[in-house]
Amino acid sequence: MMVDDRTMSTSRHYAHPRQRVWQAWTNPTEIGKWWGPNGFTTTTSEMDVRPGGKWRFIMHGPDGRDYENLVTYTEVQEPARLGYRHEGAGDTADILFEVIVEFVEEAPETTRLEMRSVFATAAELSRVIEEFGAREGAQQTLARLAEHLEANS
Repeated sequence: MMVDDRTMSTSRHYAHPRQRVWQAWTNPTEIGKWWGPNGFTTTTSEMDVRPGGKWRFIMHGPDGRDYENLVTYTEVQEPARLGYRHEGAGDTADILFEVIVEFVEEAPETTRLEMRSVFATAAELSRVIEEFGAREGAQQTLARLAEHLEANS
């Protein structure tokens, strides 16, 4: 995990083909099984994976609090690259950032996922890290993806 000025970046290797990792990330049924930090569940009400399409979801925290989220896809290059803008919703409406997720095939059965989130200001990134645990949350989310892939491939 790297944090630099306005950017938070992380990567992880998966012993699965790139298309399989892409599918887990873009299928509304699958993403609900692993998205979010430890203890969270996710309910998707809409997922239209195309430029301009929306992903509306609620992250249900272990404390019972719900976090509404709205994502607008800005770039879709299956199975290599996904770009989106997190616009927030409800209580998270003020959390705005851009994300690029790259699915890099390193071998036929190995994928390196690189995720980069860019915030408008360094202060906004710091706030999200401090108030919402974004640094740990991103790492836990990618670890949960690994667990999901192992159990469902």
